[in-house]
Amino acid sequence: AITLPSLTGNINERTWNTQRKALYSRMSQAISLMPALNGYGTLIEDASGSITADTVGETFVTDGLSKVLKINNICDSEHLADCGIASKITTTAGSIITPIPKTLLDYNPTLSVDYINPNNGNHHIYSPINTKAVAFETQNGESLLVYYNKSCIANTNPTGWHFLQRTICANFIYDLNGNKGPNTVGKDIGFMTVLYATDSSVVAPHPLVSVKGKSLKQNEAGPFCTSKDSESRAPNKDELSSLFYNASLFLDTPNFPNGVWSSQAISASKAWLLYNDGGFDQVVKTFPGTVFCIKR
Repeated sequence: AITLPSLTGNINERTWNTQRKALYSRMSQAISLMPALNGYGTLIEDASGSITADTVGETFVTDGLSKVLKINNICDSEHLADCGIASKITTTAGSIITPIPKTLLDYNPTLSVDYINPNNGNHHIYSPINTKAVAFETQNGESLLVYYNKSCIANTNPTGWHFLQRTICANFIYDLNGNKGPNTVGKDIGFMTVLYATDSSVVAPHPLVSVKGKSLKQNEAGPFCTSKDSESRAPNKDELSSLFYNASLFLDTPNFPNGVWSSQAISASKAWLLYNDGGFDQVVKTFPGTVFCIKR
């Protein structure tokens, strides 16, 4: 009686891990076959500017993804449960998300940027179209919730300060077994993010541990993660963008930490650091920053 739950839990963990990697492989292959990820769908506004029709997310799935991925069912934002999307999700921090956000900016308001750089006065404004979520079921039985940004851009390979918000094209919250439990992030539920309109990058970081208030230099991040789990590591720049987008699924605070290290170095002395407004900057590696550890 004592041993059986532990054995069952281990079996489930191995099964979810295998399914998660298989889904990632299929999604990565599908995205690589799409010509471009931006520009799908249309919006219709009335005289006051209110959106009266939104086909953006659905068109991205029907005219884009379904051409390269086997999909059984597609559901609009008012019928997400029909595609196996649970009515509530338990985060890795133990909090409950319910109801499930139905628009891109309801899921993460910080995807909209209005920032004035205090150093040079440059004003950065970006607000993606607040499109409605859409869901679909794969032929393998997974349920995926999609937040789509039709105005995402290609990778410009910036060398200075820039915001990640414009680079995110689509974000998926996946459930490996539909409405079945435990509907918990890190178990049957996870997230996957697609960046850049062309030559896209697909990432699915699996958060392991976060360290708040611990001063770590950039070159200490990797060894620290490995010390926690031999399979874990610090996230690269794209994986860090995905963590920023999906912070509500694994953090116990609504705010993303300020100053999180990427594993990607710019030079012998500098690496990418992500701030809590979505801005990336080159920072000297000796700066004390926060570290997230992830698995693939």
